[in-house]
Amino acid sequence: MFRRKFLQSIGLVGAGISLPLAPAALAEAAAPKANAHKLSLAPLTLKGKVHQNGTGVAGVAVTDGYNIVLTDKAGRYTLASNATAEFVYISLPRGYAFPHDKGVAQFFKAIKPGTTSLTADFALQKLATDDTKHTFVVWADPQMIDKKDTNQLITVSAPDLKALAAPYGPNTFAIGCGDLVWDHFDLFDDYKKAVEITGVPFFQVIGNHDMNLTARTDEGSADTFKSLFGPTYYSFNRGEVHYVVLDDVFFIGPPKKYIGYLTEKQLQWLEQDLSHVKPGTTVVLALHIPVDSGDKRRNKLKDESLGGVVSNRAELYRLLKPYKTHIMSGHTHVCEKIFHENTIEHTHGAVCGAWWTGPICTDGTPSGYGVYEVNGPDIKWYYKSVGKDRDHQFRSYPKGSHPDRPDDIVVNVWNWDPEWKVSWFENGQLQGQMHQQVGLDPMAVKLQAGEKLPAKHKWVDPTLTDHLFFARPSKEAREIRIEVTDRFGQVYRDTMAV
Repeated sequence: MFRRKFLQSIGLVGAGISLPLAPAALAEAAAPKANAHKLSLAPLTLKGKVHQNGTGVAGVAVTDGYNIVLTDKAGRYTLASNATAEFVYISLPRGYAFPHDKGVAQFFKAIKPGTTSLTADFALQKLATDDTKHTFVVWADPQMIDKKDTNQLITVSAPDLKALAAPYGPNTFAIGCGDLVWDHFDLFDDYKKAVEITGVPFFQVIGNHDMNLTARTDEGSADTFKSLFGPTYYSFNRGEVHYVVLDDVFFIGPPKKYIGYLTEKQLQWLEQDLSHVKPGTTVVLALHIPVDSGDKRRNKLKDESLGGVVSNRAELYRLLKPYKTHIMSGHTHVCEKIFHENTIEHTHGAVCGAWWTGPICTDGTPSGYGVYEVNGPDIKWYYKSVGKDRDHQFRSYPKGSHPDRPDDIVVNVWNWDPEWKVSWFENGQLQGQMHQQVGLDPMAVKLQAGEKLPAKHKWVDPTLTDHLFFARPSKEAREIRIEVTDRFGQVYRDTMAV
């Protein structure tokens, strides 16, 4: 038995957050701050114009995080709100560039406490090219704890994304899928520097390690994140796809305790947001904690982790039912696909791998990110390993690599789903499909298993995964070839001598 079963230990404390805090952080966490202002429901009138060079843009959704109105023919809006509103913001329409400040998307205006009326205009610029075809990237869990980590993100991860994005052109953007830092808010500047280096606009998702430790309730836990990146839930559009970002990290009190949960406020807002989206539309929804996971099944647990999945996901699935939805999540530092009715959930391997301890996550997935190529309503995807080309989609191991199957070869296909095929050839002859079995990745065992490994964070352990495949060569085998075919027909190959 390893020191921890990854998601079992998430529970109410989260991945890797049961570690001791630095003394300063401990002092801060020990003294929750009282609310600075008493709750006020004073009326607030929001109005303004969404325009391009003064010409109004009609039909743009404008929200205060509670209610949504659409701009009129002249691009004007009026929204009756109240003093609890923190932002007025728009759902950026298709065909327009994403406003940003050094890569950080700017689609919102902050509302100062005590404001009774606010005029907020939003200036847009048309794209030079049609955005029906576009590309987006999902960066999950950069999660830096010190300057050594940020240096890796800035000098390795960010240039890798910059190089990948360049051939795709200007209709490319990214989503930072939470845990942008690891509780050390002074490192947000380094994260923003990495975003700027990539050269693409970034939309941000709040993660459990991006929350204020001194908050006494969930309502105050996102204060720092909001001051840097704006609202924690919002939507935007590109091409024929509607994008939504949600906050599913519900803070239940110090020290660093949370559950995966969507508040009624968000669900009501989401229902309004989707009411303006035609049924059958492709929707991409990003959040940090996975909506669902195979962890309970793989580890034969009695109950699922409250901090590892969204507890009230049934209502989210109901709201998404009229649409073709792709859910983007992170948090677990593993690669996984979950299918539910009309949804596909893409849980991403981490940019930091196993917390910057080496080149892979705990399931053997390389540190990296998801790449999504959009054409109209259709999306194709692949996983991009940092420092590798796009053909690096699996890893092969020779006989003797897995202690439970010593006579078998092993293949880890990290972005696998049931539409993929994993074939093997012996001495040039097709032997059929490899056998899928839950297990531990051999490289993860080598780098992470044991009381002294990995040296940087000794609590890291390998985790069970569904994407291992096994085959047993004969005694006459001289050469083994692996052919992995993804759901889009792309074939990836590797050959090993026996």
